This record gives sequence, C-alpha cells and structure tokens, in this order.
Amino acid sequence: VQLQASGGGLVQAGGSLRLSCAGSGRTFSRYAKGWFRQAPGKEREFVAAINWNGASTYYGDSVKGRFTISRDNAKNTVYLQMNSLKPEDTAVYYCAADSRQSNLYRNEYEYWGQGTQVTVSS
Repeated sequence: VQLQASGGGLVQAGGSLRLSCAGSGRTFSRYAKGWFRQAPGKEREFVAAINWNGASTYYGDSVKGRFTISRDNAKNTVYLQMNSLKPEDTAVYYCAADSRQSNLYRNEYEYWGQGTQVTVSS
C-alpha cells in the first residue's frame, strides 16, 4: 500500500482546505484510514479516522465539529475537509492506512504517506 497526500497550502484563519490521500494496492479499500498532524516541536497528533466502509468516523477533540473525514473506495481516496481553520491547525498532515478497524486514534498505522503542509495565518 502506498499513500500520497495532497491539498495542503496557506489559508487565512476561518478559511477551508480539503486534503486528499490517494492510495494504491488492490486491498487499499479494505484498510481503515487516518489523518494525523505534527507541528514543529510537538508530538504527532490524531486528527481523524474512518473505518474501511465509511460507516464509522472518529475525530480528535481539537477538530470535532470543524473537520470531516470521508472516503471514496472506488477512487482509492480518503479526504479531510477542514473548515473554520485556526492558526493552531498549522502542521504537516499525514494520511495513514491500517488493517485494524478499532482504536484508530492510536499512532500505530502500518502505512504512512509523505505529509502535506497546512499553514493557517492569523
């Protein structure tokens, strides 16, 4: 499984961005997907996760109500819609895939993408 994240950029506070993570591999659709982020000098933080068929989603407390994770298995892609962005959302965002379907907030994913930078200006 290979993952390629895209969609990051510079946005003003209150704005929106949509991140995409395209995957390859014939079993990609069976994996749960997650988004994590890491700001300079901080530990990697759980952002959101979705199980293999999209029936269950999970969010970190700091993004609940503002971010939405979704997936399109026909396109082998998972998305992170980020609204009402704040300067504290500035970080490198990573997508990840794992065969687990529970405890998806844990930083124990099997496969990781390369990361995409999100910068929110005040």
